[in-house]
Amino acid sequence: MQRSKWIWLVWAVVVLCYLVPYTVLSDVHAWYGSFLFWTLAGVAVIAINLYITKDFEGR
Repeated sequence: MQRSKWIWLVWAVVVLCYLVPYTVLSDVHAWYGSFLFWTLAGVAVIAINLYITKDFEGR
């Protein structure tokens, strides 16, 4: 898959970080609600960024 498609996936995760906690998880009042979602989304963004940059070369 092209690199630009992976970047759009990162933006999709960022949008989900705003939508999901305030819609789907709005009735969950425990720590495992939004915090767990944001933690997993953060790990997903880090993994995607590692995949995107794996072919970058240093000087």
